[in-house]
This record gives sequence, C-alpha cells and structure tokens, in this order.
Amino acid sequence: MERSSLGINIKAGSSRKITPVNKVLIANRGEIAVRVIKACREMGIKTVAVYSEADVSSRHVREADEAYCIGPASAVESYLNIDNIMRSAVKAKADAIYPGYGFLSEDPDFAVECEKWGIRFIGPLPETMELMSKKVNARRAAANLGVPVAGGSSVTVCGPAEAACVAREIGYPVLIKPSAGGGGRGLRVAYNEKELKEGLEASQAEAKMSFADATIILEKYIEKALHVEVQILADNHGNVVNLGERDCSTQRRSQKLIEESPSPAISEELKQEILSAAVKFARGLDYRNAGTVEFIVDQQGNFYFIEMNTRIQVEHPVTEMVTGVDIVKEQLRITAGEELRLKQKEIVRQGWAIECRVNAEDPENNFYPSPGTITKYKRPGGKGVRVDDYVYSGYTVPFYYDSLLGKLIVWGRTREEAINRMRAALADYCIEGIKTTIPFHRQIMNHPMFIGGEIYTTFVQDVLLGEEGTLEYCGS
Repeated sequence: MERSSLGINIKAGSSRKITPVNKVLIANRGEIAVRVIKACREMGIKTVAVYSEADVSSRHVREADEAYCIGPASAVESYLNIDNIMRSAVKAKADAIYPGYGFLSEDPDFAVECEKWGIRFIGPLPETMELMSKKVNARRAAANLGVPVAGGSSVTVCGPAEAACVAREIGYPVLIKPSAGGGGRGLRVAYNEKELKEGLEASQAEAKMSFADATIILEKYIEKALHVEVQILADNHGNVVNLGERDCSTQRRSQKLIEESPSPAISEELKQEILSAAVKFARGLDYRNAGTVEFIVDQQGNFYFIEMNTRIQVEHPVTEMVTGVDIVKEQLRITAGEELRLKQKEIVRQGWAIECRVNAEDPENNFYPSPGTITKYKRPGGKGVRVDDYVYSGYTVPFYYDSLLGKLIVWGRTREEAINRMRAALADYCIEGIKTTIPFHRQIMNHPMFIGGEIYTTFVQDVLLGEEGTLEYCGS
C-alpha cells in the first residue's frame, strides 16, 4: 500500500482491471433499493434483495431477481447485521454489494468485510470512508488541502469546561456537532455558555444513542446560511468530475426537505469556486466512486466545508435530471474498473430540477411519524415528472425505519417552470390512509420567499412553523 500526505492508506492501482459486475446484492430497503434494481435491470445485471420480516411485502423484494430474509424487523438484527448480509451474498453468488444510504452505507468495517469475502463494495475505499466518518478528521483533511473550513475545534471536545474555552475563542453562537454520523442528528446551537452546557449534554446523549459515539466538535454557527453540495464521480484511474451543485437549504431542524439544482441563491463565480474546491478535495483524498462534498455559505458569499458523504445521496435525482447522467449506473461502471465516460467539459447541465421528499409524517403535529396502511396511492406523471418510491395501495408502512416514502422530482427549462410543474404534480399526488408531507410541500411551493429563491437553512423554522414546530403558514 501507499500512504497519502493525509495519512490514508491507498491501494496503488486497485481495481484498474475491467471486471464486469454480473450480480448485485442491495444491502438496503425502500425507494433506493427499487431505484438500484431499475438501473441494474437496464444494464442486464441480476439483483438480489435482502429484507427484514417487516419488509416481506415491500416492492424491492418483489422486483429483485432473488430475495433473502436477513432477520427480524429491528434494523440491528437485519439491515445492520453484516454476517447475515454477507451470508446472503455468498448464497446468491453476488459479485458486488450496493449499500445505498443510511444503515451500513458509510461503515468502513462493512466495506472491509466485503473485501474479505471477495465481493466488491460499490463505493469508495474503506480507508477513505474511515477518514470521512469523523467530522473532525474531515475538517482537518479539508484544511490541509486548502479547502475553507469554518472556525471551530480541530479536535473533539471532552467536557463543558473545554467546550466553553473553545466557544469563547471562536465566538458565539456555536454549532455543537457530533463527530460521527450525520442527517442532522445531535446538532444543537448555543448562543451562550448556559445553552452550550445544556446543548452539549443533549448532543452527546443523542450521538451516543444514534451513532454509538458521543464525541463532539464545535464550529462557528453561521446564521441564515445556504447549504450547497457538489456531486462528484471519480474512477480508479485518477479521473474526477463534478456534476454540478445542489441547493439543500430548505430544511427543518437540519433535516433536508427540498433540494434543487442549480442553486438559486449563489452567483456563477461563487458556484465555480465551490465546484473547484469539491474536485480538489476529492482528488486530494484519491477518492473513488460517487460522493458528495457539502458546504455552508454565509451571507457575505464565503463558503466553508462541512463534510463529505461517501455514498449516494437521497437527492441524487435532481442532478440526474439536469445532467442526464445516471449516477447509479456510473457507480456500477466504476466498480467494474471502467474509466469515466464523460470529461468535465462534456457534462452540460440543462434546465432546473426540484425534489420534494415525501415522508410518512404529520406536518400539523410537529411532523410526528405516521406509519400505517396506505388505502389509496396515486402517483403523478407527465412530462418532466419522476417519482422514486417503493409503496403502493394496500401497503403497510412499518414504524421501524425512516419515514421516507419516496421522492417527487420535476424538471423544467427554468426554475419558474419547475416550480409550476411541481405544484401540478403535488396536486395530483394522492396518498390516503396515513399522514404525509405532501400538503406541507404544496404550501412551500406557494410561499413568496421560496418562489423568490430567498431560502436559507432555518427558513422553514423561522417563517413557516410555529413555536411547537407545527405548520402555520397558510398561503394559497
């Protein structure tokens, strides 16, 4: 092995030989599993589904070529059970495993286990995943590569006294952030020392429960910020390209709700700087496969690295809609050892795409989860409309997993056309029997600030929601 300047073990010349992928086990569930099955089918690749006892009637089980039960409903006993997943892969004679997002997708131990069993992991090298899995290490790597990072701790903080010292140094408000994990879990904002102490305790407890890791870092909290991320693809031959940026600023408590590409809120000059920084970061890591480099942008137009997601993102369809590039298929080709088919200058983005995440949640009750049986399901269609989902009429949504039912994605020649198309699609989208976030998205699409592109990470909380976190805005 070779060791990079960042201390990453790099496998020189790994996966340079082209070895076709013939059968893929999808170590996930829900809409991403259905999405991967579709891509594999179009490439003539056989698929293997795994499922828990709670998911026996899920669509991915029916649509895959083979399916194996890997345990009870609990994710710990099924979708996080590496032994059961590997045994299923061996039994099915799969030659590659697709991790999706969530569950084991960013677990370097899982990628190593795949290697041990002689099965290719569709993702980056385990060493890269290990480095990026801790935000403090990712921040340090970004700084070493000359990519801007916000003020904050260069090491994890151990307790209230040390946290208070760091906070005084970088200045309030500060963002309390778990070093492990993601998805907005454990994030807290503190405007003074009292809030810091309370937030630190709450963040550590949530981080320990969610990620089995209570380590915390502090960063300068940037108010009314934009959340902009860059989709990159990198092969095993040193080629790296970006597929443009996505704006993920429409969030609720750091959970993404709506994503779009391109970003409506940054200049072309700033956009190019961010794209260049993302590619520079990926090259510096000797990154392989698909990944997303995430940034925060302040009101003065300064941008700062947040983290890198070493997997496909929930919001990848908006990038596919504006570039015409099927990211899942590219991941499979990279895993087979092929060079990227497109050079950077050949990647042309056209039009505008918007994605709404449709969750089984009640917006009128603090977005409380709403599992249950879907009595009626009708998805919208038409030109420029795409639905990635896994549910159907009569399906019972389990309460064991994430509440995401699917994603509604639209494309238009302009942002105005995309918004109008999204309004029409949301009007046609019908899910009965459970509560969903569809009514919430309908209201956002009619809000003048969203229409004007005046969005930021706390826009939903500041403008649309009341003190209890419930939906208050009632625009037409």
